Amino acid sequence: MDHAAEAQRTDLMTITRHALNEQGRHPESRGDFTILLSHIVLGCKFVASAVNKAGLAKLIGLAGETNVQGEEQKKLDVLSNEVFVKALVSSGRTCVLVSEENEAAIFVDAPLRGKYCVCFDPLDGSSNIDCGVSIGTIFGIYMIKDKDNATLEDVLQPGTDMIAAGYCMYGSSCTLVLSTGNGVNGFTLDPSLGEFILTHPNIKIPNKGKIYSVNEGNARNWDAPTAKYAERCKFPQDGSSPKSLRYIGSMVADVHRTLLYGGIFLYPADKKSPSGKVRVLYEDFPMSFLMEQAGGQSFTGKQRALEIVPSEIHQRSPIFLGSYDDVEEIKSLYASESSTA
Repeated sequence: MDHAAEAQRTDLMTITRHALNEQGRHPESRGDFTILLSHIVLGCKFVASAVNKAGLAKLIGLAGETNVQGEEQKKLDVLSNEVFVKALVSSGRTCVLVSEENEAAIFVDAPLRGKYCVCFDPLDGSSNIDCGVSIGTIFGIYMIKDKDNATLEDVLQPGTDMIAAGYCMYGSSCTLVLSTGNGVNGFTLDPSLGEFILTHPNIKIPNKGKIYSVNEGNARNWDAPTAKYAERCKFPQDGSSPKSLRYIGSMVADVHRTLLYGGIFLYPADKKSPSGKVRVLYEDFPMSFLMEQAGGQSFTGKQRALEIVPSEIHQRSPIFLGSYDDVEEIKSLYASESSTA
């Protein structure tokens, strides 16, 4: 083996080492968060392996059940949910779990109870499994004040109380993007090492992008500000080049591209879904947390997304997130409409 290459490999920053470095910034820390993160990483590795083998293992296809969102569950959905629930409970560091696939919150039994609440979507974009499009896991982490007397109210916190968030994207490579409130870092799974290696340090989203991402098929049901913004993307008033439309239909993949290249991701409310469709606790909040940590913005059409105070665990909301200037533009359109209403 090339000794220079081997020496270079020994200096790689793994996600575990990164977590330990972050832990060092908090002298009072006992390592609980690092242990929790290692179990999330383990779950991601397991799901990544299952996704890669899905066709061969006949995991693709309906599991014959419908989840609480009214979506038909894929076999990989079921498997991924089981993997993450077991990984999080066995960490001994969680108190309450909220999953897209479970109607009620899961309260961990006392012997294994810890001080964290984890809200997660175990397999976002699962309708794209059959065609090989990137899918992913989204998660957000909160601290619970009293682990021995945790209630549902402890879960229904605004996104501003979140202490960490991330997503793992399963595609041409397996990428885990994480923020612990000190910027955003991206890690790529090296199959030969079985480790997530830091490949995208200190991600910063451009202030303005050339891409907008929205399901144009819903255009006839949009409100005026959204319709006007999409029109400006296609026909700019200042003579600049129009934005390119890119929409995958897998939130993890669309947000990942937006984070790296800049631009805006829109999932507005419309006549069919007046409350929006993006789930607040385990889609909206984690993605908004990451976007703000990278220098972008996230907006609901009425307020900063992270300031929502949810009233139920599967609550939905509209979402506009991405480059600071692009989100600022749509905020001004909503402000103009409210001032003339």
